[in-house]
Amino acid sequence: MAEGRIAMNIKLFIYILFAALMLSCGKKEETEVKHDGVNNTNQKETTNAKITFVELGSVNCIPCRQMQPVMKSIEEKFGGQVKVVFHDVWKDKAPAQKYGIQLIPTQVFLDENGKEFFRHEGFYAEEEIIKLFGTKNVKPLSN
Repeated sequence: MAEGRIAMNIKLFIYILFAALMLSCGKKEETEVKHDGVNNTNQKETTNAKITFVELGSVNCIPCRQMQPVMKSIEEKFGGQVKVVFHDVWKDKAPAQKYGIQLIPTQVFLDENGKEFFRHEGFYAEEEIIKLFGTKNVKPLSN
């Protein structure tokens, strides 16, 4: 009888812990990690840039946070050739639905006409992104 109660208490504890973790997701303030000028969820994604780099993630996701300095560096190295757009999909689910993403972070790359030409899931190293841009003949400004 006591073993049954212990098992039930353990299950109850696990359920409560799981519920608390689920409730805490997405409740942190966005100011924790903010990329200069990139958190522009409602902006149009096609511009005069040769490439639009759309980052779909969350400021509360560790691999997404690791992408923040990469996005900033890409903006600095490529200037107006590449536009970086960040969508926090935990705050606004519409971009996740628009791009049909399954996990975060997901990077979607659009050409100058707004047509997707490449997609990546998970952390994406800056060096690999620069190689991808090279296939589109887009090079860093200071190289």
